[in-house]
Amino acid sequence: MKFPKGTIKELTFQSLELGEELQLLVYLPANYSPLYKYTLLIAQDGRDYFQLGRIGRLADEFLFEKEITNLIIVGIPYKDVKDRRRKYHPDGDQNQQYIRFLAHELAPYLDKEFPTYQMGSTRALIGDSLGATVSLMTALQYPHTFGKVLLQSPFVDNTVLELVENFSESQLLEIYHVVGNQETEVQTTDGKVSDFLTPNRKLSKIISQKSLTYFFEEFNGNHTWTHWQPDLRRALKMLF
Repeated sequence: MKFPKGTIKELTFQSLELGEELQLLVYLPANYSPLYKYTLLIAQDGRDYFQLGRIGRLADEFLFEKEITNLIIVGIPYKDVKDRRRKYHPDGDQNQQYIRFLAHELAPYLDKEFPTYQMGSTRALIGDSLGATVSLMTALQYPHTFGKVLLQSPFVDNTVLELVENFSESQLLEIYHVVGNQETEVQTTDGKVSDFLTPNRKLSKIISQKSLTYFFEEFNGNHTWTHWQPDLRRALKMLF
């Protein structure tokens, strides 16, 4: 079946935190109107979510069938592997700047440009691998700004585990978290091989002890879009 297609606009955003210009991909639903209010989903690895994740097509379908709430999706593409690591990795030299950019610059800008609800519970972050890591770190630091986070196979280290351990505002956050049961030897961008599954299980254990709304599942598969793409169907429906 053909669903009415939303549009994807490209915007340029000048970030003071990062001292650079960023390209943004903004998906607006087919029936977009400034008279409605919209929930926001901000995607790290922005281009991947539109191209490999086909998130725009999914949104078209779900919005047409009225299976999710009115949604604007904002993708933030990365320039290259190095750029991605600098911004997304907990040890990346731009990691904190990037987190501040999301909370202090991007969220207020989107609230100004689009008819949003302007509440944390109606702003979500999504990412895969390192993109999931920085999404989680941002939501933990700014739960009043971002109340939902979708994690697809996040990279998890001690920094991340500690942040979750020390997180005390559980009532503000809702987390969707999946990882593949074959993610024991993942080729990472720095050329190493890492076990993603064990730290993700640890992460899940810690989150489960908090009183937040939490969904966790291990899917049957490895660290690729082959599995993340179909998982988006359930993720979007659950959170929106």
